[in-house]
Amino acid sequence: MQPVSYARHQFPAEIIQHAVWLYLCFTLSYRDVKELLAERGIQATYETIRRWVFKFGPAFARNLRRLRPRPASTWHLDEMVVSIQGRRMYLWRAVDSEGEVLDLLVEPRRDKAAAVKLMRKLIKKQECAPTVLVPDKLRSYGAAHRELGLSARHEQGLRQNNRAENSHQPLRRREQKMQNFKSRGSAQRFLSMHAADQNTFYLQRHLNSRPTPRLFRAEAAEAWQQATATF
Repeated sequence: MQPVSYARHQFPAEIIQHAVWLYLCFTLSYRDVKELLAERGIQATYETIRRWVFKFGPAFARNLRRLRPRPASTWHLDEMVVSIQGRRMYLWRAVDSEGEVLDLLVEPRRDKAAAVKLMRKLIKKQECAPTVLVPDKLRSYGAAHRELGLSARHEQGLRQNNRAENSHQPLRRREQKMQNFKSRGSAQRFLSMHAADQNTFYLQRHLNSRPTPRLFRAEAAEAWQQATATF
């Protein structure tokens, strides 16, 4: 676990942790978080909150990822269009069969090179190869699959990749709230943080009995406390 230091900050660690959690977990702007803190008597500017997110968010995300169990061996791959400074970019994403976001990549092209880059990054980060790959019908995935020599079964079909398609919805809401991403680097950085937080706190309540989400919520809160604690 990577240590997190809050030294030389005016506000206590608990306030910084809460502000970052609010911004990453909910579809809020920096000014929305500012107003929520102000309602509790905490006077922090939106610029201060923005600096907290970009300073502490990546460290929190890395620690959260270390606490996650190994993902399922079925990987769903898909890409979505995002607008950055008026330019069309492609957000390549991979999720497992449970909806866990494995990794993402912001690239200017939708071709074989980008697909190979995503798969290589995935295998290196997960330290394993999938047993089943479920992409959409973009031919770049098949070309990347052959170039890397993967033994995973390659599946395509009607509605088979709905898991990846549905996982785009939270990102679309954030993109609209942020009025589009400002740069390729900031998009990559924010989405990596958002994915780690989503993996921890996203609960499929409609698939569970009533006590189960409470248990999962308590486990997620405990993981957040471990990821953001000082050492």
